[in-house]
Amino acid sequence: MTTVNPRRGYLLGLTAYILWGLFPLYFKLLTAVPALEIVVHRVFWAALFGGLLLLVWKHPGWWTQLRANPKRLAILSLSGALIASNWLIYVWAVNSGRMLEASLGYYINPLVNVLLGMLLLGERLRRLQWLAVLLAALGVLQQVWQMGSLPWVSLTLALTFGFYGIIRKQAPVAALPGLVVETWLLLPIAIGWLLWHPAAQSVQADFWQTPQALWLIAAGPITLIPLVCFNTAARHLPYTTLGFLQYLAPTLVLLQAIFLFNEHFDPSKLAAFICIWAGLLIYSVDAWRSLSKQKTA
Repeated sequence: MTTVNPRRGYLLGLTAYILWGLFPLYFKLLTAVPALEIVVHRVFWAALFGGLLLLVWKHPGWWTQLRANPKRLAILSLSGALIASNWLIYVWAVNSGRMLEASLGYYINPLVNVLLGMLLLGERLRRLQWLAVLLAALGVLQQVWQMGSLPWVSLTLALTFGFYGIIRKQAPVAALPGLVVETWLLLPIAIGWLLWHPAAQSVQADFWQTPQALWLIAAGPITLIPLVCFNTAARHLPYTTLGFLQYLAPTLVLLQAIFLFNEHFDPSKLAAFICIWAGLLIYSVDAWRSLSKQKTA
């Protein structure tokens, strides 16, 4: 039985979310490579490094359980398609100067999860949760009114990750084996894409003599390291605590967008963020109160 170590959990949780929050710095190094090609390599190298990591970091019985439940493979193929779509939109947004929209998407995500739980899993929302969701909706509507169109980058990121989480609940596989199987299932598509695009940058022999080739290879460990940190942190911390830490990643993305990459943060965007932040604050207070009641019950 694993001994719970909250200090270790906080350190690993902070490490995971800080790394996720700094992902834009990594993807900005690959701006010359199309987003789809980056994701193809992310799948390829994550599948390779993940397989090697599973040889070292044992997860007893995971493969036997999958073989005994073929339905889980079908579920993981669907969740893999969702996470790959999420990666693609995120990489494209970062390298297209739309990091603020990406940040907003991951702020919205916890509230989308609450709404999806109600619509798809029959969960009932508490009053404060309703208020939190309504404030998030108000932030989205404000953007629609100002821009004249839906903030599709934010909503797509929030929805793909929200549906990804719900689908993964239907296939209870540990985080690392689950991601590895998802990337293995996507691997034929990734290899097929490279074979059908002989003009792609990474297919050219000269490309592999450039620093960008090393950065593409690094997509494997860069994808897996924060996941391993998060998976370990979850064993030492309450899930609600991890829920609070998750806001660190979009906050780092927001700060980089404004102060490093000079994205325009006008009053209309600020108003939308204020609505979302208010919703998250109410959501967090409600989650904390609910946890406290469970402890005293």
